[in-house]
Order: sequence, then C-alpha cells, then structure tokens
Amino acid sequence: MSFNHNKNINDLKQKFESYASISQQSWQLIENIIETKSVIKGELLLRNGQIAKEIHFIVQGALRAFITDKAGNIYNKNIFLEGDFAGSTASLIQQIPSDFAIEALEDSILININYKKYRELIFENDDLKNFYIVYLEKNWVIEKEQREISLVMENATERYLDLLAKHPDIAERITLLHIASHLGITPTQLSRIRKSLEKDL
Repeated sequence: MSFNHNKNINDLKQKFESYASISQQSWQLIENIIETKSVIKGELLLRNGQIAKEIHFIVQGALRAFITDKAGNIYNKNIFLEGDFAGSTASLIQQIPSDFAIEALEDSILININYKKYRELIFENDDLKNFYIVYLEKNWVIEKEQREISLVMENATERYLDLLAKHPDIAERITLLHIASHLGITPTQLSRIRKSLEKDL
C-alpha cells in the first residue's frame, strides 16, 4: 500500500473539522504528534490487557475491536472503516488495561495519534477541546445509545440493513463471520437474512 502523505493528512484534518473548526496553529500541533503507519491483515494493534497509547484514524482499510470470553468465544465489539477513529477509550482515558483487542481486518493505512500528547494539547487549545467534547458526545453518547436501542428494538434484518446503509460494500470486504458477530447473531442467521433479502430484490 502506498502513502499519499498530503491526502492522508488532509483526510484527518477534514475529519476534525467536521466536528469543530481547528485553527492552523492548533493543526500544526496535531501534525507534530501523529504518525502514518501501514499494517497488514491480521496484525494486532492492541492486545487484551494492554494499556492503549494511541488513537487510530483509518485512512484506508478496516479494523475490528473484539472481546474473548473465558471459554474462548470471540465477539466483535465494533468494526471500523475508512474515516473512523478506533481505540480503547476507557483504556486511554484511565490508563488501565483494555478489555478488548484491536485487529486489522484488511491491509490498512492508519494515522496514529499519541493520546498522552493529544490530551495535553486539549487543555492548552480551546478549539481542540471543542472537537474532543463534540466528538465524544456524538460517538460515545448519542451513537452508543442508538446502538443499544437498536439491539433491543430492531430485529437482525433491520440491523443488517442499517449497517449496509452506512457501509454498502462491507459484505465484499469483511467475512460474514465478523459481520454476524458485530450484529449479535450467528453466521447462519446472517446467511438466511442475506438470502431472504436477495429474494425480495
């Protein structure tokens, strides 16, 4: 995978500014604490029990956050695609071991943000603080609540259709096993849903 440094940085800047206006001075400070990195499919960016140090912005590719229970069963907590931030928020904020792992589902290009240094910048720059507040409210309060309601109120077909609306090509990129786990259903159930939807077309 090849880097286009200027485009990658611009993608990240646009992501920030979709939440709050960022001054050129603050943006320069952000550029000083980031690193572009390529990872290969199957590579672990964070292990269960490890303390997270970075936020990952996905320029290209896909990641998953997954939990392994005591019996060895694996559950996908989240799937992240281009334009998403990925990381263990609780681990980053509290500096405690993460309850889940993060793995690349595809060869990916990431921009890694040093969280400790970023946290310092938040308290020194109001525009970065505003971004942080708005981002957390939207993604870790509003969307989290919507996802929890969806799991209770929507059936599996509706949840799958919601996922396709956000990521139309996800079934071509990620195995049904991972998608099913993300939706909280079995691969067999997902196959039935897909077949039923194909009949309706």
